Amino acid sequence: MKKLARTLTATALVAGAALTACSAPTAGGAQPSTSSSSQPAGNPSAEPAASNSSGPFGGFASAAEACAAISEQATGASLLPMAAAQGATAELEQKKAELSETAQRVPEALKADFAKLNEVAVAGLSDQSVYSSGQFQEAMAPVNQWLAGNCG
Repeated sequence: MKKLARTLTATALVAGAALTACSAPTAGGAQPSTSSSSQPAGNPSAEPAASNSSGPFGGFASAAEACAAISEQATGASLLPMAAAQGATAELEQKKAELSETAQRVPEALKADFAKLNEVAVAGLSDQSVYSSGQFQEAMAPVNQWLAGNCG
């Protein structure tokens, strides 16, 4: 029980860090610099496709939308163990699906890092050592850096 409490405390701290990394983005915020395409993003509610992530905001219509979704999902990734501990299976599956969808829609500059975060967060559901060993924090760090550099 102590281990679960420590894991949940660490998870809450990471969630707080993720929330502060991207505060109130504006539509005129900084854009990721690795994509040279000026293709407009598709309908944000449509199924993500490979071409949706090639625009300047990935599969999102604006920098503000990208920042909000990425921040929300990164925070959600840190909270997956709490959802699992509560036994909310349907809610947990929904959160995992949303995290995977976001991983497909992020800008190219963040794609590999967010995919790693997704992978580590899901692995942490069956192996709590992901959190106590620092693996989750390591996976979260580049996402937080991207948020700080592009959404602040």
